[in-house]
Amino acid sequence: MRLAVLASGSGTLLEAMAVGRLPIDLVVVDRHCPVEQVAAKHSIDCRLVERTDFGPSFDRDAYTDRVLDRLSIERIDLIAMAGWGTILGAEAFAAHPGCILNTHPSLLPAFPGWHAVRAALEFGVKVTGCTVHVATAQVDAGPILAQEAVAVLDSDDEATLHERIKEVERRLYVRTISDILERERVS
Repeated sequence: MRLAVLASGSGTLLEAMAVGRLPIDLVVVDRHCPVEQVAAKHSIDCRLVERTDFGPSFDRDAYTDRVLDRLSIERIDLIAMAGWGTILGAEAFAAHPGCILNTHPSLLPAFPGWHAVRAALEFGVKVTGCTVHVATAQVDAGPILAQEAVAVLDSDDEATLHERIKEVERRLYVRTISDILERERVS
């Protein structure tokens, strides 16, 4: 099973995956970012499928087709989004049903969306956490694969809580992907 990672940010999830010895065949970035340096450090093939339009005229379907073309060329079976900043069009999920994974910094279905950590603090929860789930066309709504709780401390602000969630996320995501790959290998 060939694994691709879609990433747009600092590369901490990719770093955890590489250190966790996941067999990453390809990294795709949608913009120049530190992920490219992390991929190079670990000798992982990294391809830019650049998104140049961030306005209302952005053609999500055309961009999704470009990403799917790159994944097809590389014969990718399993896709892990790791801080990927572009929401893909429905065609991505139709082309790879049940094979696109993502993480989210809450215990879904609670607090979906971009500001989950802030929303959890504003709501006053005492426990939040991280979810690894199958990504679907509906954001943060796919089947849950793994979750782990993180206590909210009285001293937490958005940054401190998010960092503690990220520590769990890096470990949980690597373990979940590894389990999927192992199940596929033995089946």
